[in-house]
Amino acid sequence: MQKRPVCFMLRVMSAAAVAATLSFGFAVPAGAEPAPDGATAPGSEPTAAVDAAADSARIVEIREISPTHSVVDVYSPSMGRVISNDVLRPATGGSLPTLYLLNGALGNEDGVGWINNSGAPAFFADKNVTVVLPIGGRFSFYTDWDRADPVLGVNMWQTYLTQELPPVMDAHFSGTGLDAVAGLSMSGGPALDLAIQAPGRYRAAASFSGCPAPSSFLASFGISTMIASGLNNPFNMWGLPGSAAWRAHDPALNVEKLRGTAVYVSASRGATGAVDRIPAGAIPPIGGMVVEGLVHRCTEMFVDALNAANVPATVSMRDTGAHTWALFEDQLREAWRTTIAPALATR
Repeated sequence: MQKRPVCFMLRVMSAAAVAATLSFGFAVPAGAEPAPDGATAPGSEPTAAVDAAADSARIVEIREISPTHSVVDVYSPSMGRVISNDVLRPATGGSLPTLYLLNGALGNEDGVGWINNSGAPAFFADKNVTVVLPIGGRFSFYTDWDRADPVLGVNMWQTYLTQELPPVMDAHFSGTGLDAVAGLSMSGGPALDLAIQAPGRYRAAASFSGCPAPSSFLASFGISTMIASGLNNPFNMWGLPGSAAWRAHDPALNVEKLRGTAVYVSASRGATGAVDRIPAGAIPPIGGMVVEGLVHRCTEMFVDALNAANVPATVSMRDTGAHTWALFEDQLREAWRTTIAPALATR
């Protein structure tokens, strides 16, 4: 592979990081209007409420949006606050495995996420799985931060997602105890890292256009720039780039710990294509094209590490796809069919 001058890549990475903070998904499907996620449907009433004062994870409130969509508020003792979670379940109900599906850079706090900007709700309507989509965690990389941030507060997302939330979801929704995790863009690499940090928690882990080699020089520069663009201190996460914590949370450096987990990873070179479903005459998503090209290189590093360690995985490296929601949805569908559903013994 041809190497580019470092100064050129630094300029591109910096520009891409700023663009990425705006959306991490540049093409909104027709008719999909971003809206505050979790708004209570007209006439719906909370169906459960408990006191969140006790120091244990628990459901605080449930709002029924539709027969297959609920918003479940869960108190996180590690973060000392209530986290809302979209929950999708088939109308048939029953005891089901669970897929934890993570949102992008802003954590759906702006209403931009899987629920409003993709066909995921319709796709899962007839699938035998409970899908849990946490709302929040902007710029957090869904990990436990070393220190509280003056802007973001306490980030203990690894603890929440691997220890606090699953038992609560399983108890209330009759979970089978079989879990998977998947993320896009900002949360793609962290989805794999969560499987590494919590051995045995997830049967499958998937990254859609993410960066599973975060401690590499250019990736750590881009990640730090992205976090800092929100006026947050990136060194509150894992300390200075190059530290042991950055390496410990790098899936490319810890692929051996994914052995036994069904892994799916995908990224595109960044060229637009039919998969993006961009309307004729629309301005190409230049920012998304740049970001996708960068995460493609980051994903290649992870794939190289998989191959060197002979760790099996489903790899879908593509020529087209411009970091759009349509691309993410296509990756999700492919990951479900090839990797996630078989690992969860469901359909």
